[in-house]
Amino acid sequence: MDTAHLAALSTFRAAAYGAFGRRRDALFELCDTLLTTGPVPSLPVLSVQPQHQRKWGSLYDALAVGEISASALDRLLSRYPLTDGEPIYAVDVSVWPRCDAETSPERALYYHASRHSAGQPIVAGWAYSWIAQVGFARESWTAPLRMRRLRPQENGNTVAAEQIAALLPHLQTADPLPWFLFDAGYDPVQLTQALGDTSAAILVRLRSGRCFYADPTVQPRTGRPRRHGHKFICDAPQTWPPPADDLTLADAQ
Repeated sequence: MDTAHLAALSTFRAAAYGAFGRRRDALFELCDTLLTTGPVPSLPVLSVQPQHQRKWGSLYDALAVGEISASALDRLLSRYPLTDGEPIYAVDVSVWPRCDAETSPERALYYHASRHSAGQPIVAGWAYSWIAQVGFARESWTAPLRMRRLRPQENGNTVAAEQIAALLPHLQTADPLPWFLFDAGYDPVQLTQALGDTSAAILVRLRSGRCFYADPTVQPRTGRPRRHGHKFICDAPQTWPPPADDLTLADAQ
């Protein structure tokens, strides 16, 4: 690591340490241990890692009464975008499986791509709504900017819109219109209504079976007027009308 990168990392760590309140030393050491350790099955295993220099009791004390300023960390992360990155931000929900933790509060059932329960891709756990900056480079680096626990009774579209509205004033970009990308689990109508007064563009992936309806071309002489016309089904090419325009792009890779 060259001197410039080391200085930037040192500055970031000092600012992160400043966002911690009570039990800041124990919390900061706990963060370092989590970042340099693989999957941790339990807190006792985490407390015996070489990076954790304090006694095991400090770990529980830090988690019980420690303080972290979420707003200070949000502002800090906003000051460290991707290097040469575009103002493009992905919004999605990740699930922390807690299948065996039956006493954990506010567990809910969520979709999980790799873990199944009774043959179904559904697990019991906690969900977190993330916003991370992404780029066009074919690499795995992203810049996480916001994270919020998604409660079982909350609407994911509403939570995402609230996170975006809170993030926009802190974005340091010359582009006046940042883009926010959503997977097919989000509702474009709810997002458009919630973010209609903000300076942001949204792009929502559609489900393969999503249906659209054209305006009716003719109305029956008797009976109820038709509300819909031709039905367009995304995964049924026989329902597609002739395209008005066609755009083909080639990817070098």
